[in-house]
Amino acid sequence: MSLDKSDENIENNPNFSKGQDVVDMLLSSTSEKTLDSESMILETQKRVWGALKKGYQYSGVVNESDKFLRKNVFSKLDLVVIYVDLVGSTTMTLEMPEEKIAIIISSFAQEMASVIRQYEGYVLKFVGDAVIGYFDAQSNGLLASDNAVNCAKSMISVIQKGINPILNQYDYPDLMVKVGVDFGKNIVVRYGADEQQSQVDLMGPAMNIAAKIQSMAKPNQILIGHDVYQRLHPNSQREFVQVIWKQDEWRYRSRVTGEIYKVYEFKG
Repeated sequence: MSLDKSDENIENNPNFSKGQDVVDMLLSSTSEKTLDSESMILETQKRVWGALKKGYQYSGVVNESDKFLRKNVFSKLDLVVIYVDLVGSTTMTLEMPEEKIAIIISSFAQEMASVIRQYEGYVLKFVGDAVIGYFDAQSNGLLASDNAVNCAKSMISVIQKGINPILNQYDYPDLMVKVGVDFGKNIVVRYGADEQQSQVDLMGPAMNIAAKIQSMAKPNQILIGHDVYQRLHPNSQREFVQVIWKQDEWRYRSRVTGEIYKVYEFKG
């Protein structure tokens, strides 16, 4: 499929607003208000199309996370951590032009960051083709857990209904992700004495387990730890089933009970 034909298909899409320049669709312009899922997907399509067609560059992540962490340096915080990793990026790098890979991965990462912010989370960092975010659970762990899980579900939806249809217009392969979510105390660390410039980061069990859970997920699968599951609304709990490990591939134990830490998968 030629690029010209792709562009025509996108622009003729009745859901695509011709009157608004894609380049003006700044990521931060919609980050302060909550969008319904249809609007979120439409905004995603506009930005990704703009990146592929016009070299549109995102306005960047508003660095609220940095402010939050610096305010809480050396504090132990209850957080829900979300870890989302792109599947198959190595194969993509071998089969596609480097400049297109860069655009796709950058767009993916920043779209995931946008979803995190829509659900009142913070974007901790981008690590290669992975995005790590977190939700402040200090005052309400139940709400933070629900927000994190709904964020994960929206990520899958945005990829499948927002990003992939645009990539398909250019005959690019679909994107898939693996998502891990966990709850726990994390300490804010600062690497250096400079209160404003020294790097800040998070360390703790929830950070580690979210990454480990994500690594066990299948493409387009959401896995959550028991500490998140038990804080979900009962209606949300019914959408998850416990993962039954066939062998000893999962060995991580609860810091509270000492038993194998339970993991749940989203079934919808």
